[in-house]
Amino acid sequence: MTVVPSADATIEANRRAGTGTLVGYLPVGFPDLATSIDAAVALVENGVDVLELGVPYSDPVMDGLAIQKATQTALAAGFRVRDVFTAVEAIRSRVEAPVLVMTYWNPVLQYGPDRFADALVAAGGSGLITPDITPDSAAQWLEISDRTGLDRVFLAAPSSSDARLAQTVAASRGFVYAVSTMGITGARQDVDAAARSLVGRLRAAEARNVCVGIGISTGDQVAEVLNYADGAIVGSALVTALAEHGVAGVGRTAAALAQGRSR
Repeated sequence: MTVVPSADATIEANRRAGTGTLVGYLPVGFPDLATSIDAAVALVENGVDVLELGVPYSDPVMDGLAIQKATQTALAAGFRVRDVFTAVEAIRSRVEAPVLVMTYWNPVLQYGPDRFADALVAAGGSGLITPDITPDSAAQWLEISDRTGLDRVFLAAPSSSDARLAQTVAASRGFVYAVSTMGITGARQDVDAAARSLVGRLRAAEARNVCVGIGISTGDQVAEVLNYADGAIVGSALVTALAEHGVAGVGRTAAALAQGRSR
């Protein structure tokens, strides 16, 4: 039986090695399914430790322009939810890295939460990142993830109360996704200073693994974030590189970002 790598184990191994963890996001099916698989593999081959595969969705309320355009392209090309499992299985056959699926909850509901989770486990996936549900509204997902052993990554924002952060830490498995800014995703010139404060509050709530996302686009920013967090999550910069320069380009961008892991 193939052992599915976990985000927690990867982060812990990097911690022992004295480096941080780089999480890379790409949407499944952009610009087409085969290329999205090759691009995800290229991320791992160029220094990304954990993959975050996005499920294209018609109402991506948290996503910035680059990701919105990419997911619209994937949907227009005929993306179906089952393509996620095809992609995960293909990627896991080529590289050893945890593969988390980032999805709004509605596609999971439409597919069937138990069916979705079982298919993800069968494909070798490690868990879900769910940006639009909170632990207190996720009873079904908590039960299913306990049954299947899948990681469940919830988001924490600077505006969250201490009580909400404690609840998020307690419910999350793998890591807590700390949103560095209030707003939508997209590369920014400066990573919001609120991220450092938020990570501190999550540590106070006894979070073991905290990864910071939204607005990280350079190796220097990766290094900055890894001074106080366990992982840096990059999405828009990688999607833009894939859109403009193909698989080779996204690999180069990943390698440049990965240089910040050990500074």
